[in-house]
Amino acid sequence: MKKSNKRHEEHEEHADESWLLPYSDLMTLLLALFITLFSMSSVDAKKFEEMSQALSSALNGGTGVLEHSSSYDAGSGADLGKNKSPSSNPNTATDAALAKKEQEDLERLKKQLDDYIDKNGLTNQLDTKLNQSQLMITIADNALFASGAADVKPEAKVLAKNISRMLEQFPSYDVIVTGHTDNMPISNYKYTDNWDLSSDRALNFLKIVLQNSKLDPSKFTPSGYGEYHPVESNATAEGRAKNRRVEISIIRKYNGETKTTNVQ
Repeated sequence: MKKSNKRHEEHEEHADESWLLPYSDLMTLLLALFITLFSMSSVDAKKFEEMSQALSSALNGGTGVLEHSSSYDAGSGADLGKNKSPSSNPNTATDAALAKKEQEDLERLKKQLDDYIDKNGLTNQLDTKLNQSQLMITIADNALFASGAADVKPEAKVLAKNISRMLEQFPSYDVIVTGHTDNMPISNYKYTDNWDLSSDRALNFLKIVLQNSKLDPSKFTPSGYGEYHPVESNATAEGRAKNRRVEISIIRKYNGETKTTNVQ
C-alpha cells in the first residue's frame, strides 16, 4: 500500500514583537514621572497622596517606588508651594490675635479714663478718643497751668498721678505727650514764643506722670507744637481755648491690622 505524503502547511513567519512590552512600560513610567513633577510645582499634600496611590495601583499593583507616599512630610512640602495663602501664615494669625487683644486693652483703658472724667466732673476739661493709630487724652490748658505759665497746678498733679496709675496697667505702649497753644503772641520774662511755652508744658506734665511711678521713661516722649497744630479756628475765644491743650497719645503697635472705629 502506497503511503500518502502528508503535506505540512508552512507557518507564516511573524516579526518578534516582545520588545513592545518593556517599551510600553517605559512610556507609562515616563508619563507618571511627568505628571508627578508637574503636580509638585503646586504641591498639595492630600492630592499628592491620592495621586501617588492611584499611580502605584495602576503601574504595579500597589507596590514600587510610590507605595511609601504616606510618609510624605506635609511640612517640608509646604516649602515647595509658591502660592501659599496669607491666612496660612502663623505670623498673620498671631498678629491678628495681638491686634484684637490691643483693641480690648485700649477700650478698657478708655473706659477707665471716661469713668474718672465723669466721676470728677471733668467733662469740660478732658476728652478721650480712640482711633486706628492711638488712644488720645486731651486736657485743656486751664486744667493744668496758669495763663502764660508752664508750672503744673497743685490740683492738676492729682490728675497726672491718676493717669499714671491707669497707664501702669499697660506699660508696653509708647506714649507721646504734646503741648499746644493758640496763635496769640507771648513774650514774658521766661518765654519768648509759644513753641517754648508748649514744650515746657509737655515736659513738666510728663515729669509728674513719671514721678514715683512704675512706668518706663524710655517709652515716653515730650514735644511742643506751639500754635502750629490747631484743632479749631483761632478767630474766636472759644476756638483759641480748645487749641490750648496737652495731648497724651498712647500709640498702637498694630495699627491697620484690624479695622477699628472712632470711639468718642
